[in-house]
Amino acid sequence: MTFNDIFRSSFLENVTEFSAIDTLIGMVFAAVIGLFIFSVYQKTFYGVMYSSGFALALVGLCLVTTLVIMAVTSNVVLSLGMVGALSIVRFRAAIKEPMEIVYLFWAIATGIVIGAGMIPLAVIGSAIIGVILLLFANRKVHENPYILILNCSDEEAEEAALGLIGKEVKRFAVKSKTVNSGGIELTAEIRLKDAATGFVNRLEEMESIGEVTLVSYNGEYMS
Repeated sequence: MTFNDIFRSSFLENVTEFSAIDTLIGMVFAAVIGLFIFSVYQKTFYGVMYSSGFALALVGLCLVTTLVIMAVTSNVVLSLGMVGALSIVRFRAAIKEPMEIVYLFWAIATGIVIGAGMIPLAVIGSAIIGVILLLFANRKVHENPYILILNCSDEEAEEAALGLIGKEVKRFAVKSKTVNSGGIELTAEIRLKDAATGFVNRLEEMESIGEVTLVSYNGEYMS
């Protein structure tokens, strides 16, 4: 064994096989598509609280996944070691909105595809996904649902209130009714006529009608 054989290793041989140009091209495309995912997430977000940290994590996730896949595809032994290393990682971040799962998988899938060298697939697929999400997110809802919570002292007041509501709104449906010694509490889903809410004031002015509350409702949260 010579002196050169001592320092000869698979690690040094892998360094010679490393292509800086391919890595740079892959990381640039990952950054560009990651920023595209970031912008689509900003435009399509409709939840309660926007998280800038999660949006930036999408870009970082795309870059990191690309780097990992590039390393894995270049060495079989490294791929086995990478599986063992990633198995000890635990992700504890809470998913607040269902759409966040879509963006997480989108960023991961983009990194995997770019790392595997299929850059055209990543570009075309991301463009199609982005256009579809933008189209569906920008749909205009013509009828915003509202929830009306009404407190009545007796059954006569309930019938009078429902009669007024039926005349003033486009349509309504009683969702729940609670009766106790203090009176009757009604919860109804309504559709307004031209966003007119003046009937709420008239309901409160009626005799035997207590507190009246009107809130907007989009199927996920009330505001």
